[in-house]
Amino acid sequence: MSDWTAGYIADIGYTFGYYSELNPLRVKLAFLSAGLAYPEMGNACELGFGQGMSANLHAAASVTQWHGTDFNPSQAGFAQELAGISGGGAKLFDEAFADFATRSDLPEFDYIGLHGIWSWISDENRGVIVEFIRRKLKVGGVLYISYNTQPGWASFAPIRHLMTEHAEIIGAEGNGIVSRINGALDFTEKLFATQPMYARANPQIAERIQKIKEQNRHYLAHEYFNRDWLPMHFATMAEWLEPAKLSFACSAHYMDHIDAINLSSEQQQFLAAIPDAMFRETTRDFMVNQQFRRDYWVRGPRKLSKLAQAEQARQLRVLLVQHRADVSLKVTGNLGEATMQDHVYAPILNTIADHQIISLGQIEQATGLALSQILQAALVLIGGGSVVAVQDDAHIAKAKKSCEKLNYYLCNQARGSHDISHLASPVSGGGISIGRFQQLFLLARSQGKKHPAEWAQFAWQILAMQNQTLVKEGQALETEEDNLAELNRQAQTFSEKQLNIFKALGIAW
Repeated sequence: MSDWTAGYIADIGYTFGYYSELNPLRVKLAFLSAGLAYPEMGNACELGFGQGMSANLHAAASVTQWHGTDFNPSQAGFAQELAGISGGGAKLFDEAFADFATRSDLPEFDYIGLHGIWSWISDENRGVIVEFIRRKLKVGGVLYISYNTQPGWASFAPIRHLMTEHAEIIGAEGNGIVSRINGALDFTEKLFATQPMYARANPQIAERIQKIKEQNRHYLAHEYFNRDWLPMHFATMAEWLEPAKLSFACSAHYMDHIDAINLSSEQQQFLAAIPDAMFRETTRDFMVNQQFRRDYWVRGPRKLSKLAQAEQARQLRVLLVQHRADVSLKVTGNLGEATMQDHVYAPILNTIADHQIISLGQIEQATGLALSQILQAALVLIGGGSVVAVQDDAHIAKAKKSCEKLNYYLCNQARGSHDISHLASPVSGGGISIGRFQQLFLLARSQGKKHPAEWAQFAWQILAMQNQTLVKEGQALETEEDNLAELNRQAQTFSEKQLNIFKALGIAW
């Protein structure tokens, strides 16, 4: 492996994932829930952007000016191609963190985001990142950072070490990382079949290994097999970020804001008795066995008055992105599945059922519910994916053209693969989940095909040609769902349930 990788997996690309927590628009609701002032997001930066899906979807779907770097030139090349197609203005580079940090053409940032990368890099690179944040994050600016966390990784860390040792020592280098991953998983499974004492002391590990075997190998390569890999305590993260003058603001994972679904009454009382907020977070991680934290930090937190908090909350706008009848009143937290209160959620869902943009203040007037109830419901519904937050009308108008260009390109990519599962929405300011077949249906509509049967026929012809190519090359078929009857069913469902919603999101042509 080349020296430029610094021990990071580079011979296999990262997945084409999109991470909604990187959307700066999400900061508003989280900060208002915590009673904090939030900044306007003029300039943003993503460090370690992978394939660049999040950075490009956010750049295309908003007026925020995005910058970023990922040291892998193959990934950076794809990200730059997307930026050029959309015209969203993202300035994305293939530089190491140390080189990127010394660029003279970077502005000060209102927002800096890192998803996962912190856990997979060296202490030297962590130091470079902290110094970059210290110099480049504005006063009042927000850092989003997610990372593997103790104690949730404590019992599995030895297994991860065993697998990487096997891949390095036993695995054949010439066979590539996927072969070495498969070999390490097979070895670990055989080890557990001997019933070692470690497995007896940690009975949940065997099930976790089985789940890992089902995951995408590209994801596993980057999640588990880098040279540097370090789950970190929350308190340790706070020590790292202290030189950048950052204070913990709140979780970026909306469901973490709802104590009732994550902590028992006894646990809530225990935490409330801890006077130090930082130590309270460390203790909470033990209560929920936290494995992965998604957090906002801020350079200079400012508390809002109750009046300002309420006024700003009423201005927040939302949009229902599921059919009213399909919205589940079940929510899953650390304590398991819970049922949402019907007398709160039913009036809210009925009010927003027409898929029109509406403010929380308008919902308050229409339902008579307390604003605090509506604010919590917004956290749950957005966190669960039934609702999205909506940006300003002026921003929506400016983002429409770049979203259309990017989405048309991404839908065309769906003809050859199912790697990409999100499109850009000028309404939400970010990405919206949409499957391959639905992308092909949108592509068919762009070519003048108006009826579901025509969309299904269009998709079927594409899949048939692809499968013929794969068979000729001696490969397995791309999908088993290539029969016309199934595609007709999905096209009809798309027409009846999803098309109007995607129109409301500014995605459908």
